[in-house]
Amino acid sequence: MKLYTYFRSSAAYRVRIALNLKGIAYDAVPVHLLRNGGEQLADAYRAVNPAKLLPALEDDGNVIGQSLAIIEYLDETHTQAPLLPQDPAGRARVRALALSIAADAHPLGNLRVLKYLTGQIGVAEEVKLGWQQHWLRSGLQTLEDLLANDARTGRYCHGDTPSLADCCLVPQVFNAQRFNVDMSAYPTVMRIHAACSELPAFQQAHPSQQPDAE
Repeated sequence: MKLYTYFRSSAAYRVRIALNLKGIAYDAVPVHLLRNGGEQLADAYRAVNPAKLLPALEDDGNVIGQSLAIIEYLDETHTQAPLLPQDPAGRARVRALALSIAADAHPLGNLRVLKYLTGQIGVAEEVKLGWQQHWLRSGLQTLEDLLANDARTGRYCHGDTPSLADCCLVPQVFNAQRFNVDMSAYPTVMRIHAACSELPAFQQAHPSQQPDAE
């Protein structure tokens, strides 16, 4: 099993967490998002994933893109340490929490969006940073409200076992901290982040622990 990854890619970070939680061995194949104009745009990687995005998982001849699709594939093919609850309502809630990050908040700070802002539109670096911080805060506030006002929130996003939602929460907090977002407004998010950070699966998936870390 190969994971095409970049140490600071939050989408790849999600998948690394899931692989570690399930105890699945894999080979990391680094794809540098900045070097040489972005290795994800080169023909070699486009042949793997025509979307030119990270991550991609190669398993038994199949290549899967999109982090949430990869994690659900892993959950269906490796049933240990399930990342989705058994009940339909619980599964829907965990997916909704994950999507509030992966579909709503994260794409607005994606590298290709930021490069378009500065390259094609010509916004200044400080304006770009303000854009990033605004959408990070907006997404985190939504997540905080969803978690703080639901009795199903436990030690982790849903109950007392890490789930798909936690695989998304931790990388998003990493992004926010990297761009100097004040996290004091999100106590439930940060409590869950602290609980996740105690687990080796999350520690080993951290960007600083990756072979391509800079």
